[in-house]
Amino acid sequence: MAHDAQLAAAGITTVLDGLAVGYLVDAAERPRNPASCAAAVRDAGAAGILRAEHFLHMRCEISTPWVVEDFEPFTADPLVKLVSLMDHTPGQRQFVSVDKYREYNQGRYGLSPAQLDELIDRRLADQACYGERHRAAIVALCRKRGLTLASHDDATAAHVEAAVEAGVAIAEFPTTVEAARTARGVGLAIVGGAPNLICGRSHSGNVSVAELARAGLLDVLSSDYVPSSSLHAAFLLHRRFGWSVPDAVATITATPARRVGLDDRGEIAPGLRADLVQVRLVDELPLVRRVWRQGVRLI
Repeated sequence: MAHDAQLAAAGITTVLDGLAVGYLVDAAERPRNPASCAAAVRDAGAAGILRAEHFLHMRCEISTPWVVEDFEPFTADPLVKLVSLMDHTPGQRQFVSVDKYREYNQGRYGLSPAQLDELIDRRLADQACYGERHRAAIVALCRKRGLTLASHDDATAAHVEAAVEAGVAIAEFPTTVEAARTARGVGLAIVGGAPNLICGRSHSGNVSVAELARAGLLDVLSSDYVPSSSLHAAFLLHRRFGWSVPDAVATITATPARRVGLDDRGEIAPGLRADLVQVRLVDELPLVRRVWRQGVRLI
């Protein structure tokens, strides 16, 4: 409920809750199988106690042992609107720099150098064992059910080309300009992290969303765990990078809605839902004053 309240306060009336399938470090932060989390979202929605409308974004870590087994039941869930093919194996994609991989996991989990060595060795072995066949299995399941697919952390043109071959529609967080330009050339929607834009850099040392915005290689902004970042980043696109207000706001409204098949929202137009946000700008910071979902005021 706190998460839902944060979303509404940030002006978010529709959310794709990210559920990880396949964990990399078992730190008891979440269950192996996120079915209970999905059930909680479903039950809360059915009870009418949520302010925002919640859907699911399944984030499948392909190089883990049980990812296909745990993901398959979700393919028939009408709440699932997006599936990401993720691979956080050190030495490629988000973590081209193994030193950055060590820094991230040491900071998050407090692992010792020996534990980090063991983790890296295990992740490399898991990728060799599971990566390609699990990716193919998840792609096949999504094709069968008509689920929208996203690639994740594409770093090279080859990564994007493989994504297109798999039927991917969205390039989530490309880590280089090369990958983003290739994604643009083949018509994929390019997603960048709103916190990255606000902070001016990637925490992994990859391309900044600001650079992508300047190059016109950005279609969607993701809140990326920080609900309030979406509106903030959209207005930064206008005030700092010269985007028109409609184009900037579309990165958090119309474009993501269309790309995941939600054609009844995302714009102020006859026949669409009356999901509205009233915002007041204080310097460069948008403050949410009022929020409506389907014409009903939430805040």
